[in-house]
Amino acid sequence: MAGKPVIGVLALQGCVDRHQPHIEAAGGVFRAVKTAEEINSVDAFILPGGESTTMLKLIDVFGLWDVLAKNFAAKPVWGICAGSILMADKVWVDEAKTKTQKSFGLIPVEIVRNGYGRQRDSHIGKVDGYDVSFIRAPVVTGIADTVEVLAQEGDVPVWLRYGKNHLTSFHAELNLDAPSPMHRLFVESVLDGTQKQRA
Repeated sequence: MAGKPVIGVLALQGCVDRHQPHIEAAGGVFRAVKTAEEINSVDAFILPGGESTTMLKLIDVFGLWDVLAKNFAAKPVWGICAGSILMADKVWVDEAKTKTQKSFGLIPVEIVRNGYGRQRDSHIGKVDGYDVSFIRAPVVTGIADTVEVLAQEGDVPVWLRYGKNHLTSFHAELNLDAPSPMHRLFVESVLDGTQKQRA
């Protein structure tokens, strides 16, 4: 494991274990994290898909907001579906944009929760020729000029990068062909960053 970046997948709720084969195939070490000690011990984070409101409640219940915010400020974070909602600078609960939701504000984007619709509106799409799953996915409705768009579905940005942080509105981990292009890029960027810190 020497020299391999340790990627912590926040394991309070949602799709966690499916990231393991992708992280390991990309050259990283998978670790499920849910305590302050575990959170402090990793090189980067994946905030998985799931239910963002449940994740927020559990973060508060276990008193993890401050330790997460401190680590997120210093280490790379990739938010997936619900995880992308936790990362966005502004989160709208509904398409009418009448109510906002708490978030860590790590990427200057505006996002509408469940913007793609209900469960029946979930679908498989292709990003970089790779099948990914949009499951009650959020929709990015606004981005700052400093945010890099890595992929779109139609006119909608679905894969973004902002400095050390990544955001996808889809699930790449559900595809069994590992590693996904998204996991590969994220792990490679984490490895590059950790090597620079050690130099």
